[in-house]
Amino acid sequence: MAGGAYEPGRSVLDRALAVLGSFSDERPEQTLGEIVAATGLAAATAHRLVAELVAWGALERPGRGRYRIGIRLWQLGALAPLARDLRDSALPFLQDLGAVTGQVVHLVVLDGHQALFLERLPGHAEVPVRSRVGRRMPAHASGPGKVLLAYAPPAFVAEVVARGLPRMASGTITDPHELAVALAEVRRAGYCLSRDEMTDGAASVAAPIIGPAGRSWPVCPSWCPAAPRTSSRWYRRCA
Repeated sequence: MAGGAYEPGRSVLDRALAVLGSFSDERPEQTLGEIVAATGLAAATAHRLVAELVAWGALERPGRGRYRIGIRLWQLGALAPLARDLRDSALPFLQDLGAVTGQVVHLVVLDGHQALFLERLPGHAEVPVRSRVGRRMPAHASGPGKVLLAYAPPAFVAEVVARGLPRMASGTITDPHELAVALAEVRRAGYCLSRDEMTDGAASVAAPIIGPAGRSWPVCPSWCPAAPRTSSRWYRRCA
């Protein structure tokens, strides 16, 4: 629409959120043209909104013609009660777990139909997993994600399955029946062992934190290379 002055059915807030929502792990930086393509906004509208978001600090310009999420949004996100309170409560236990295993430790929660990294503590060695605070991953394709699903309502799990179970790595479960069997095993054992599901060459042990109301938040205690010579011993130690 010429000038971008009015777009039926979309408020200014909706359009601004569309701009922010167009950034992702796959697109951490974008040009104005890429933002227009991702949001469907008129170029003039996107240009105006991006300029206002930069002025406020929600976006920043790392280089000529490129944009990324600004530090002010991170400051606001850090105020979210779930992120702040759960992280503060879990941190001493995560630190103890990291000290015992020597591995990377994650705190993971559900956000929508995906698993979200809420905290990450480094280990003694790097691992073949791209993880950072704020990163999302398909819930069916990881140990912590399967723990979340195992303790989620059946209707929610059905929604996740209906959205599809894409293969992320060689060990990803893509069959609904196999996923149901795996989730039942998680509930029986009380933890989840995972190898080559989100990333080939990576392994994890994940277990839930059960709150007073029966709500679960999984802690992924560690990631490590899935080395056949050491993985069984490591699994037993973490579990």
